[in-house]
Amino acid sequence: MNDSSPAARTVPVLEVWCELQCPDCRSALRDLRALRDRYGDRLELRLRHFPREKHRHAFAAAQAAEEAFEQGKGWPYVEAVLERVEELDREGEPFLVEVAGELGLDAEEFDTALIDGRHILIVDADQAEGKAIGVTGTPTYVIGGELLDGSKSQEGLRERIEEIADRLTAEGA
Repeated sequence: MNDSSPAARTVPVLEVWCELQCPDCRSALRDLRALRDRYGDRLELRLRHFPREKHRHAFAAAQAAEEAFEQGKGWPYVEAVLERVEELDREGEPFLVEVAGELGLDAEEFDTALIDGRHILIVDADQAEGKAIGVTGTPTYVIGGELLDGSKSQEGLRERIEEIADRLTAEGA
């Protein structure tokens, strides 16, 4: 039986391996917004965490992002933090809680989540998986089984992602 109903279609996933203290990930926001505008709900953007030791607040920021997703405003939170990387550099965890409050999220819950570590396992699992599949820096993308490293240069990456996404969305139609 051929079921071509919308519920039967699978939406391609673009995994975005990111670190919220990374200036290159901030630069990638323009491409992510363009992809979201172009594909809408025909392409799922999925944040994957790859905090680097050289950025001392990256691990906490990844946990905070998970709390934001749990509270229903994950991508707005991620974008707000990335837009202000320098403030995260200077202020650390208090800045993460401040951004949550600015977005109308439960800032006290963010503070508690950063203390109790409820999202540590998600961040650790992402980081381990990233290492296992060959992620070495951020941003890095995985779509259609292809790993696209943007940590050294993002030139041409959006076009390559669009080529793959076009093929995958046509196959799923």
